[in-house]
Amino acid sequence: MIEQISAFFSIDMIYLWLNFGVLPFWITLILFPESKICSYLVASVFPFFILSILYSYILYIFFINGYNFSQNFSLYLGLDDLRALFSENAFLLLFWIHFLGINLFCGCWIVKDSQKFNVSKYINFFPLIITYFIGPIGLFIYWLIRIISGKRFNLID
Repeated sequence: MIEQISAFFSIDMIYLWLNFGVLPFWITLILFPESKICSYLVASVFPFFILSILYSYILYIFFINGYNFSQNFSLYLGLDDLRALFSENAFLLLFWIHFLGINLFCGCWIVKDSQKFNVSKYINFFPLIITYFIGPIGLFIYWLIRIISGKRFNLID
């Protein structure tokens, strides 16, 4: 059965499903941040549970294909070593799952924090879009909006 699943869920297929799969979460975060669906489904552990299962599945595929996990530590040695790791599609997909998960987590935090400090969902539209595409910059833009709006300036949250 696992062979049939792995035949269907190739690296390219998982990549496509990931890209389309996170869109409903982001659309809900951006357009309906105060809805029950957002609080129970999107801003909960559910999307991260799904991403963790996919991450584990890719690691399983690596393991049964005899992947040398110790070579992953070479990514800290230099850009050439990092480039060599990213030349493998499966490792690139692991990075992409990581990237999508972190950005979604940041988006969820922005929504929860803005609700805590009564920052308008219309103002949050821009930082959430930026967070979807380039994570840390969107988070920084939200932080600036929170400072400018006078809600709170604190380096420790």
